[in-house]
Amino acid sequence: MKKIEFSKEAKATIVASIRRYFEAELDQPIGVLPAEFLLDFFADEIGAHYYNQGLRDAHARRQEQRHCCIVLRRSLRI
Repeated sequence: MKKIEFSKEAKATIVASIRRYFEAELDQPIGVLPAEFLLDFFADEIGAHYYNQGLRDAHARRQEQRHCCIVLRRSLRI
């Protein structure tokens, strides 16, 4: 799978969120560089799992819509 990359703005927002989480929930300050490393680790290690789940969810939704269209077409033929 292609490496997940974020825009500079998105990465800065995510890093700020990681830093807030560490401070608020873990009472542990974390610097920008360690937060960036953590983001890169999660993107590399589990990013594909989230991506694949998103594809499965989209596929399931598409199947539901397709089924609804088929049912609607059948009901209009009556």
